[in-house]
Amino acid sequence: MADFSVTPWEASGVIDYDKLIAQFGTKKISPLLKERISRAAGELHPMLARDYFFSHRDMDLIVDSHEKKEGFFLYTGRGPSGQMHIGHLVPLAFTKWLQDKFKCNLYIQITDDEKFLVKQGMQWEDTQKYSHENILDIIAVGFDPKRTFIFKDSEYVRNIYPLMLAIAKKTTLSTAKAVFGFTDSTNIGLSFYPSYQIVPTFFEKKRCLIPSAIDQDPYWRIQRDIAQSLGYFKTAAMHSKFLPPLSGMEGKMSSSVAQGAIWLTDDAKEVKSKINKYAFSGGKSSIEEHRKLGGNPEIDVSYQWMKIFFEPDNKKLQALHDEYKSGKLLSGEMKAALTERINSFLQAHREKREEARETIKEFTHEGALATQMWEKHF
Repeated sequence: MADFSVTPWEASGVIDYDKLIAQFGTKKISPLLKERISRAAGELHPMLARDYFFSHRDMDLIVDSHEKKEGFFLYTGRGPSGQMHIGHLVPLAFTKWLQDKFKCNLYIQITDDEKFLVKQGMQWEDTQKYSHENILDIIAVGFDPKRTFIFKDSEYVRNIYPLMLAIAKKTTLSTAKAVFGFTDSTNIGLSFYPSYQIVPTFFEKKRCLIPSAIDQDPYWRIQRDIAQSLGYFKTAAMHSKFLPPLSGMEGKMSSSVAQGAIWLTDDAKEVKSKINKYAFSGGKSSIEEHRKLGGNPEIDVSYQWMKIFFEPDNKKLQALHDEYKSGKLLSGEMKAALTERINSFLQAHREKREEARETIKEFTHEGALATQMWEKHF
């Protein structure tokens, strides 16, 4: 029995990602597949090179489609349950890289309906406020407005309701229970919701690629069972690991544990305070012991965050690893290095977020792809 748990709503324990591949029935991203992606894109993203994106479904067929010049499109989403933290941006940054390299359309679903249904105490007004705020943060990542459509479920449903019903008609309650663990106490809105999350995989008559954390994979299992019967391709997916919380390597960064996360709204002083106070260290209990025996970068959260997101330069990352392991670099110095990188990143993000207030309609209602989608009926 695994001593960890991963569902679309929570992740706990020290996750064995190899066991998770077997449990979910996905495939490991092989060196050969990385080579093909690198050749197609012109380079390999650090998150792929460092095995942060580690699992897939049919990514080889996506590369085939690219090589045959058939193209593909991207789909991802955000559940507006509150303000966003660093962990939310990591898969979005990788998605931006895919869009930049392959010049493909991207559809971003804002699931205001699902968050209202799943979050106890969440009011409808809350989901609307967070939807707007989250969209600004998403735009600040730097997506191409000509190739990106961001839509809120409650607004766009009128365009796709017939398709959503077709999906629902193909999906039995027993399947939804088996995949998601729904019980007799689950509200009926949640049991219907997966049919909406599948809809964007049918927005184009091309293969769809979904880059996301692996906890979202259950939705795509249902899609892959019914897609061909509705005249569409089975969706492909690339799965990431979780950005660990500041407190250690168990589970994932969570919005419900404030001290485990760095919020996009945290100022420089708060970032420094959180990292110094909460970031789990792989160092020894004293400077003398650390100098003598060295630290363990594999469990040091500051190093792991830099490996995943904040240090793209392989040589600099290797130097941090080696100096920390040898004892030359202290835990406080590793934390200071991460603090500097995060504050620099957040300052730039906030500036882009302010600019997004002027461009939001290009992504949601008035841009080239947005206009095309609002006029489209199935």
